[in-house]
Amino acid sequence: MWRAVVLLFPLLLAACASTGPNDGRVYIATAENGQEFPGANCTVITNAQSWNIVTPTTLAIGSASGELRVVCNRVGYRSSEVRLPPIGQSRSSVGLGLGGGTGAVGVGLGFRVPVSSGGGYYPARVIVNMNRL
Repeated sequence: MWRAVVLLFPLLLAACASTGPNDGRVYIATAENGQEFPGANCTVITNAQSWNIVTPTTLAIGSASGELRVVCNRVGYRSSEVRLPPIGQSRSSVGLGLGGGTGAVGVGLGFRVPVSSGGGYYPARVIVNMNRL
């Protein structure tokens, strides 16, 4: 029994480390009124890393690690920010309880803890809309 668990463990870890349908690559661009324009300086932030880029670019982010934040600046434009949660990352909760009592009388105590199982990915395209000053 334990031998099967030990052999399956690496496969389970590999499934959790999936980078999604776009292989962890995200195209990041800036736009005004739906028209993309180049040359904005952006900071891309996840829970694991941060990058400084100039738009447009395709960034190899890898597996999702928390919320994706993209903050962009360009002379003549207001600073803009986009925040995106990972796609397909399942969230559930684990409940723990403690009970006791005698006969027909019982007392219980419990709590729930939210747990993220990982496995999410970021969208293939992120367009940051910017407005002129």
